[in-house]
Amino acid sequence: MKRKPLIIGIIIFASLIVVVFLISFGTTMLMGGKMGIGGEKIAIINIKGVIVDSKSTVKEIRKYADNPSVKAVIVRIDSPGGGVVASQEIYEELKWLKEKKQKKVVASMGTVAASGGYYVACASDWIVANPGTLTGSIGVIMEFTNLEGLFKKIGVEGVVIKSGKHKDIGSPFRSITKDEKELLQAIIDDVYAQFVSAVADGRKMKPEAVKELADGRIFTGRQAKELKLVDELGTMQDAINITARLAGIKGEPGIIEKRMDFSILDLLKEEFWGDIGERLRKGNHTNLQYRYLL
Repeated sequence: MKRKPLIIGIIIFASLIVVVFLISFGTTMLMGGKMGIGGEKIAIINIKGVIVDSKSTVKEIRKYADNPSVKAVIVRIDSPGGGVVASQEIYEELKWLKEKKQKKVVASMGTVAASGGYYVACASDWIVANPGTLTGSIGVIMEFTNLEGLFKKIGVEGVVIKSGKHKDIGSPFRSITKDEKELLQAIIDDVYAQFVSAVADGRKMKPEAVKELADGRIFTGRQAKELKLVDELGTMQDAINITARLAGIKGEPGIIEKRMDFSILDLLKEEFWGDIGERLRKGNHTNLQYRYLL
């Protein structure tokens, strides 16, 4: 007699799992736009917030690279930039998509597409910005906190045991020495030169011309267009129309867009929680950044 409620409970539970799966699958696949079957499509990749890690974006790019129906990709950027390496990896992946896979890449700038966000945009065939977009901020920043004075006031002493005199460079327990500032400046200068090179290559400009604009200042989209840092002013819809034209798509293109950072199904996956843990561990900052400090 007691087995019947148990069986009913199992059936209800299994039914809920199926419903969750169908909702998750449907949301992930259909919310992005006109998927359709066959036809020529444009994929939209969103880069939002501080660029901490490139893993998910690179994975998305690779997925579209192997999809023959995707003729072009729009990178929608709403980011002040972030980690140098993460920005560079996304940039290189977009270049690979454009040059090796022969897919058109267009950057569409939202509210902010600065520093590392602009670095990523330079990998595209065409850059579209809104007139009021904040962009530019071409440069590198490295920040440290010196708590030596505070520690002395509250009676806290930092003890460091190291293998070389520069091993604790940037330590909050003491001030940076003159030699250390020179070492760090050399690193900043090298990474800055890489940024300038990426802009010069992507925008078909001379490095000297880029350096005149690469002092960390920001520009509006309209100013950036006058300075040849972007190609055209327009909205996201304008970017879609431009992309369709560049890719030779006839008629209205289908749109593929991953609008959710995660689906309900992802909550059941171990890698989702691993990714969250990694982001919490890294925080929103890295020491060496292509970032506009809002």
